[in-house]
Formats: sequence, C-alpha cells, structure tokens
Amino acid sequence: MTTTVPRVGITAVASSLPEQRLTTAELQERVAGGLPLPPGMFAQATGITTRRVAADGEYASDLAVAAGRQVLEQAGLDALDVDLLLFASATRDMAEPATAHVVQAALGGRAHALDVTNACNSFLNGIDLARSMILAGRAGRALVVTGETPTRAMRPRLDGMRQARQAFAGYTFGDAGAAVLVEPVATGGILDVDAETHSQHWAVGGIFGGGSRHPRGDEHTYFTGDGHKLRGVFEKIGLGLVERVHHRTGLGWDDYARVLVHQVTLPYLQRFVEVAGVPVDKLEVTVPELGNMASATLGVQLARVRPALRTGDKVLLVGLGGGVSLMTMIWEVS
Repeated sequence: MTTTVPRVGITAVASSLPEQRLTTAELQERVAGGLPLPPGMFAQATGITTRRVAADGEYASDLAVAAGRQVLEQAGLDALDVDLLLFASATRDMAEPATAHVVQAALGGRAHALDVTNACNSFLNGIDLARSMILAGRAGRALVVTGETPTRAMRPRLDGMRQARQAFAGYTFGDAGAAVLVEPVATGGILDVDAETHSQHWAVGGIFGGGSRHPRGDEHTYFTGDGHKLRGVFEKIGLGLVERVHHRTGLGWDDYARVLVHQVTLPYLQRFVEVAGVPVDKLEVTVPELGNMASATLGVQLARVRPALRTGDKVLLVGLGGGVSLMTMIWEVS
C-alpha cells in the first residue's frame, strides 16, 4: 500500500510598498543634527540609496491589507474562503489586540486570526506555521501577511557619536508589506524547512520598548544594536545551516531557479554571497532601492521573481532574524 505524502505550497504571492520615498542622503541630513558626519557616509556604509516610508496615518496593517487583497484577487477568492489568517511581522499596529484582527476586519473575513512575531524571520515563520496547521488538519487554506514599518523605530536625531553607533543599524530600514496564500497542492510545494536559533545573542540588537521591561517612554522605542556584532554572529553560524540543508536535501546551487536572502545592507549581502558561494545571478537584490524591509524582505523578493518562475522551479529562501535565528525554506512551484 502506497502512502501519499500530503503537499502544501504557496499558491499566490504579492507585495505592497508605500508611495513615499526617502533617500539615504535626506535621512542622514535629517538625523545628523550638529554631528560632523562625512557627506554620503550612511549610503557608503550601507549601500542603500533610498527606501519607502509609510505616510502619516499609514500603518503596518494597511500594508498587509494591500498585499492580502492582491493575493485574494490573484486566486479568485474572497476573504471568507480563508480559514486561517496570520499576521506575521516584527511590526504591529498596537500591543493588543493582535494586528491580525485589524487586517481581517478590513478584508472582511472570519478566519482564525493571530499574530506571529520573530523579528525579521516572522514572515517565514508564519508560512511554516500555516503549512504545519494545514498538515495537522487545523486549517484548509491560510493567508499569511506581513506589514513592516520599521522606519518608525529610527532615532529621529542623533545627540553624539556613541548614540550614532548604537542607532546606526536602524537607519537601514524601509517599509513594505507582503502576503502569500498557503494551501494543499498536487505537486511541488514547500519541500524543506530548517531553522537554527542562538538565543544567547538576544540583546545584540532590537527595539526593547513596549513590553514589561520598558512599557513606556520613547527612548526604548528606537532600534538599538551593535550591527558589527550582529553581522559577526550571522556570518559565524549562517553558513553551517546552509551547508546542512544542501547535505540533507542533496540540492546544490544549480538546483535552484532563485535564491532569496534577507538583506540588511549591501556589504552584508556581498559578504554572505562570498562566504556561501551563492551565484549572484540567482539573487534578487532589493536592499539598495528599498533598504532592510524586516520580515517583508523575502515576501517582496518572492513577489518580484514569481512571474518568471515555471512549474518545477525551486526557490531557496534564507532568513536572518534578531534573537538570533536563522531559517531556510525550499519551495517548488506547483
């Protein structure tokens, strides 16, 4: 007797970007205050020339709703056809209730709705959780959305060089939204998921306000961290995860149509490519024009490459998140 292994895959994908653009030169001028920063320093250090910024009155949920509507339209579905909605993002509209309910109210659905958050790996975690719930029989079709507005965690003005060093990683951010539909498929689908977590590094970088440690006050609502230390942690442990995936699945770089990687800065991406040996032509480079879009990064990249993908093409997604966590997912187009 042959047992058929159930398959779950991504059947639609979309992204959304705010209309407002902010150049890195404008950002540096805005935050520098009286500090003697060399002209072009931010752009030279990050490789980022511009990014999108949510307008006043535009929220994380708005970016998620825009992407979610596109996905439902692509699939010819109504929000009521979805029985699981996950808002998977590092950014939320508020501490309570879950932003998933804000998104669902706008879309007009009635699905089981909840938030999933794990820094820049939130969206990948959301896709994995949706897949797991479908395989467990707890859902039939899931809409996973993200809306990221990390630019609101950028310190608006620098008061000294020490503060500049602590806040600098936050000036890589850009805002964006993304969404995918996750459901059973006949062929292909999500073939492999792997993750590695090194939680001893949780304090290296983050937005430490809003919880029980720092419930109030602006000071802890800005991104603070040691970008060099965070890069060192990812560089040390990231290659091992990628090698493990290659060894376990038997798939090499030539087997992937595209390799999508979370992008913090251009030098960081270039270093990852150098160390991991990723063929440059398989990447979708978004960071120079859109910045670090937190967990929406991979969703935006996936939406951009999807029109050129064909049935049977495999895509490797590589996620990096504060905490710290690393994650890989292999998706085969159905």
